[in-house]
Amino acid sequence: MATSSLDKLKALTSRLEDKLVEKGKVNPSTVASLEQENSSVDITVEKVVENTDTIPKVKKEINCDNVREDNIVRVKQLYEKLKIFEKSPDFENIFMYKAMNLSGIGLKEDDFGEVRDGKYIQIIAITYEPDKNGKKKAKNISLGYFGKAETLDEVLKNEIIEFVLRWRYEKAFQNVEHYKDLIARVEVSDEIPDTLF
Repeated sequence: MATSSLDKLKALTSRLEDKLVEKGKVNPSTVASLEQENSSVDITVEKVVENTDTIPKVKKEINCDNVREDNIVRVKQLYEKLKIFEKSPDFENIFMYKAMNLSGIGLKEDDFGEVRDGKYIQIIAITYEPDKNGKKKAKNISLGYFGKAETLDEVLKNEIIEFVLRWRYEKAFQNVEHYKDLIARVEVSDEIPDTLF
């Protein structure tokens, strides 16, 4: 399951890097060095998985701070360029949403980047709010409206896709931190207590 998610994230990141190189926003040598770093990380992960008896002893931290910082800078640039601030004025609050999606543009493996004719292009944030009975219910919030699919400029389309993918990338970092914090709270002792009470 984790491998599948990692593979999907790598595929999306690779496509994003290709698009950025295409548009001249990223130096191809930078992408090559990132790919080289990623391959060394893959080798390390494979070695740890092969030697499962050493897993408790191995604690390898991968420093993702620079990648994360660069990503957040670009998210903010796109937030301003796409005028997301008109619907969500506080930049920090855009990460309070549970998820983000696109209406009118495919983001799945089989339809990535395809514009759906006759549809309206929107960036949709998803949040959960209580209904009248107090039960949490999903609510869609439009953060940006970009007109009909047929009239969408190619550069604008790529920036919209990039914004959503980079938002998801930052959200993934935040989720990892959250789970690391939770795990740290339960790693109190190596011994299992005789009783839970």
